[in-house]
Amino acid sequence: MFLFFSIVLLVSCKPTLTAPTPNKGNVDATRFVAIGSSMTAGYSDGALYYKAQQNSFVSLLAGQFKLIGGGNFNQPLLDAGSIGVGAGGTAPFKLGYATDCLGASSLIPVPVASSGDLSVFSTSVYGTEGPFNNMGVPGAKTITTVLPGYGNPANGPGNYNPFFYRMASNPATASILSDVVAANPTFFSLFIGTDDVLAYAMAGGASDSITSTANFTAALSVIVNGLVAKGAKGAIANIPDVTLMPFFTTIPYNGLALDSSNASLMNLVYNSRNIYFHIGNNPFLIKDPIAPYGIRLMQANEHLLLDVPLDSIKCHGMGSYYEGIPNQYVLTTTEIANIQNAITNYNTIIKATALANGLAYVDLNTFFKNLQTGIVYNGVAMNASFVTGGAFSLDGINLNPIGQAMLANQFIIAINSQYSSTIPQVDATQYSGVVFP
Repeated sequence: MFLFFSIVLLVSCKPTLTAPTPNKGNVDATRFVAIGSSMTAGYSDGALYYKAQQNSFVSLLAGQFKLIGGGNFNQPLLDAGSIGVGAGGTAPFKLGYATDCLGASSLIPVPVASSGDLSVFSTSVYGTEGPFNNMGVPGAKTITTVLPGYGNPANGPGNYNPFFYRMASNPATASILSDVVAANPTFFSLFIGTDDVLAYAMAGGASDSITSTANFTAALSVIVNGLVAKGAKGAIANIPDVTLMPFFTTIPYNGLALDSSNASLMNLVYNSRNIYFHIGNNPFLIKDPIAPYGIRLMQANEHLLLDVPLDSIKCHGMGSYYEGIPNQYVLTTTEIANIQNAITNYNTIIKATALANGLAYVDLNTFFKNLQTGIVYNGVAMNASFVTGGAFSLDGINLNPIGQAMLANQFIIAINSQYSSTIPQVDATQYSGVVFP
């Protein structure tokens, strides 16, 4: 019923064909530590796994730092033989053929196994492999970055982060920030705050909540003050508009295709509720408690989430004959406004924090917006289309290796500008996109 749409590539060129002579300027990368959430950790295709961790943008950034005297960059790597694991215990996605409820076979993201490698969460590896330079923790928010015991299983399911458990110096007492400060970084990257809105967005606004501006401001202040207290320099990135990511933009709001017979039947059922259908593509019906009869048509600027059960739509009348699509699979105009307003407020605070502390400011919001229209890098065209766009992984949220390389270059550009360094950019063309079977 869905997936792949035509690619519109409008060109935005940022050539990096000639590498400068490496010069550290005012950057001391002896002890580089990265703080963040899923993209920092290397989460990709819906899971954390070894190869994706190696291609995290901070790992690539650390590789470029070695050209200016940077030290080792230790990551809490999963075993190379592990399939990896997602936040819900799931396995990573790959492209594969699957048959839907209508008997049609198509190439879509499918999990590589029935479940992820849950043994990853059973043991802390800090004692044998830590401390770590990559302190990216999938699911981390600004407010949880400063939370002691964020990795403590004694808090109970849903009240601790198992990814942090396996890498914390002391799961019962440590926070992400305390472990970072203990590493005494000379330089840091900070890309935190996406999950302060993303968890709410990926639940269609039906669960979790958006971190208040006041709490975000307080947590960010604690984080940055802790990082710069001993003179460390660094780069801080703003937050992209997550509603523009493929997870929210791939399935069209008007994907309900009706012929003459079905349009007439739908009108017979719904005209009495002032809901009308026509031959061709129509908006889906969604549940809305404030709408008359608790149901209405989707609007053009609203989003269906990528994890909506398509077989229920295709064969069981969800979004049409029998029921509206539940709220957890839809972002409404109100929910989108809540998310975008929060991001605008967060980014104002992040930029002011960067200026006040003399930090490199990385405008990732603009970078991700440019992906919407298309970027051409050294002859390689990429955009934000799901699968075919070339930059995003199969979870529709996180980047694939070439996207991560492009992200690393955004940091390098900002760092060079702020600290008078000439750190060469990563050759992103050496990294893969989506792997087709």
